Amino acid sequence: MVEINQLLQLMVEKGGSDLHLAVGRPPVIRLHGRMRTLNTPSLTPEDTVALMKSISSARAQQELGEKGGSDFAFAFAEQSRFRVAIFKQKGHVGLVLRQIPYRLLTFEEIGLSHSIKNLLTKPRGLILVTGPTGSGKSTSLATMIDFINSEYDRHIITVEDPIEYYHNHKKSLITQREIGVDVGTFAEALRRALRMNPDVILVGEMRDLETISAAITAAETGHLVLGTLHTTGAAKTLDRLVDAFPKEQQEQIRVQLASSIVAVISQLLVPRADKPGVLAAFEIMISSPAIANLMRENKTFKIDSVIQTSRKFGMIALDDSLFEHFIAKKITYADMIQRAQDAISLQQKVKEYTENQQGTASAVPKKTEAVAKPEAEQS
Repeated sequence: MVEINQLLQLMVEKGGSDLHLAVGRPPVIRLHGRMRTLNTPSLTPEDTVALMKSISSARAQQELGEKGGSDFAFAFAEQSRFRVAIFKQKGHVGLVLRQIPYRLLTFEEIGLSHSIKNLLTKPRGLILVTGPTGSGKSTSLATMIDFINSEYDRHIITVEDPIEYYHNHKKSLITQREIGVDVGTFAEALRRALRMNPDVILVGEMRDLETISAAITAAETGHLVLGTLHTTGAAKTLDRLVDAFPKEQQEQIRVQLASSIVAVISQLLVPRADKPGVLAAFEIMISSPAIANLMRENKTFKIDSVIQTSRKFGMIALDDSLFEHFIAKKITYADMIQRAQDAISLQQKVKEYTENQQGTASAVPKKTEAVAKPEAEQS
């Protein structure tokens, strides 16, 4: 049987993002967004149990037996950390390990707009980073927390399940609490955090009404709150927050969100076409009087139009971000269209861009074309 340390070392060396261990199949690595099966024997039920026990605590194994699954994180030597999900399926044990690099990335490395840095200096409000599982939300939030930690004297509290990135104290004081280890639930952690003199609170996941309500309250009462949701797009995110509340409270919540929301950053990871790896496409909504008014009036469906016309304020629509990556030849047409919010409009935009480029090329004098041709071929 392959050893867990061999698999983790391979993940670190190859830059894999996820390791899947399932009965009846060899280990599978997600590399640059694609699934790659290793050339090893298929795993038996005994193999996955042994691999699980080699990295799981007694508490995690007990939770697996009682609840059918458990999540935790652990360090692999001094090379990386892994977030682990162990679970049962078809009566067998399965594992998925997500690699969390030790090195925190910069804004430039993840492609996040510098306009976000200005938002992180605000004394209060709610900043949401959203997207599907595996879209890089945790990495973006870790970069934001590291920026605050490096530049400002703040007390930062993170509440996570499990803790992914470890932060050292820099200019700020960092308190990191893990659900199930340091505190029982996200909602309880948020209530207690307000008594710990925080300036910034990171909520690893806003998964229920109690947690969402506590996060909004914290943002209203003089704290900068960073949180995540598994939604795509600012309008859907705001609707998801409001819909979590009973009907009779929703109007009041819309008013609260309109005054407390600072920004919604939605992101997706796309395989690169120019070199190995993935890159992020972002939608950035920054609160403005127009957006706040749309929230209060329950007209969030109009927010997309405001984002598209507010580039000068640091906003960008997800499809525009994808389109910019495509024309820069960083992603393929197929990957762009697959992830588009409005595929038909984006296809039309590509068609118009292509026709414009062809028209520009045909307008160039022939003599210039002959001179330029070798350069075009080189490129």
